[in-house]
Amino acid sequence: MGQTVTAGLAAMRDELADLYRDLHRHPELSLQETRTAGLLARRLRDAGFDEVAEGIGGTGVAGLLRNGDGPVVMLRADIDALPVEEKTDLPYASRARGVDADGHDVPVMHACGHDMHAACLVGAATLLAQARDQWSGTLLVVFQPAEELARGARDMVEDGLFERFPAPEIVLGQHVGPLPAGFIGYGSGPVMAAADSLNVTLHGRGGHGSRPEATVDPVLMAAHVVTRLQGVVAREVPPAETAVVTVGRLQAGTKDNIIPDTAELGVNIRSYTPQVRDQVRAAVERVVRAESAASAAVAEPTLEWGTSAPALVSDPERTGATVAAFAAHFGQERLLPMPQVNASEDVGVFGEALKVPTVFWFWGGLDTQTVVTALQEGRLDDLPGNHSPHFAPLVEPTLTTGVEALVVAALTWLGDAQ
Repeated sequence: MGQTVTAGLAAMRDELADLYRDLHRHPELSLQETRTAGLLARRLRDAGFDEVAEGIGGTGVAGLLRNGDGPVVMLRADIDALPVEEKTDLPYASRARGVDADGHDVPVMHACGHDMHAACLVGAATLLAQARDQWSGTLLVVFQPAEELARGARDMVEDGLFERFPAPEIVLGQHVGPLPAGFIGYGSGPVMAAADSLNVTLHGRGGHGSRPEATVDPVLMAAHVVTRLQGVVAREVPPAETAVVTVGRLQAGTKDNIIPDTAELGVNIRSYTPQVRDQVRAAVERVVRAESAASAAVAEPTLEWGTSAPALVSDPERTGATVAAFAAHFGQERLLPMPQVNASEDVGVFGEALKVPTVFWFWGGLDTQTVVTALQEGRLDDLPGNHSPHFAPLVEPTLTTGVEALVVAALTWLGDAQ
């Protein structure tokens, strides 16, 4: 059935490639994806979707295609771009600029492949709409904003996505990455990490650098916090478990001979299980408070938890069935088992909110020979990956593979033709 439905792809491949290039050329930052959302909503209407709604969770788009009795299946793609200056030299490279949440003028680029995600979902939605005689059920298509802030999925849920549209019985999603183009990467169980961000303000007492005894130095306090945090994973998380604690930001002071009043840290945590996640979060808070007290801080530290996304769990049973369908369609030789990825994705919020399974996979966007050569020479780190200013998937076979993967996955869980 997948071969029958995807046969129509040849007639629309050039149009989809143009859509991809257009989205790549005109990226928009998280929560600002208005042009992108309008283009995608129009595509769903043109494809014949029964209901199309915009503005869900800010700039989210959802489309519903009813096709008789059967399961409700959701396909999701994210649509936001990053504050990155593109360096690909492609003829359709982004020259766009935007204003970020802090009011700064920044370059904007689709450095994570969300433009490819969106174009592939448009293609899959259109093919499934054209082939209604091949399946039954209800297809829910979701274009999600603000994935890079790990909030777009939750924003759409809290804005009533599943009150306005039927709740799906399964959520399906994919991500393009630095794998050989045309190949599918898959895992089972926790495939991407939970992410938690913490902003910390340490409170000292400022003064002249020549009289440290009259001050409480928050810079020294911050240095002890940073050092001590490196022991949380090494000495508190069991070796069989995985977690990462990163201090990615440390800001304090304005001049070398002035001890400031405060120091600020930005802490990021990655984990795969709720138990380890809770353990590490508690340990980080404990260390910050203890070092603050040990340094005679003038006030308790300020701790503000920010960005948060759960671990992405690809349901083992449903993943097995979906991967089997991929093997039948693409051939086993194009499937690559993958280790866990420490990066994070908030697509799991949809399934978590409904307590329904999620299936998630990866697919490649890099020239195969380039990847093979890098592997042979031990230069995998030189390959442009997601968030790199040099990352831009090959248009083909990346586009075709992504469209077909979504179609095959959807047909695996939709009902048979009535």
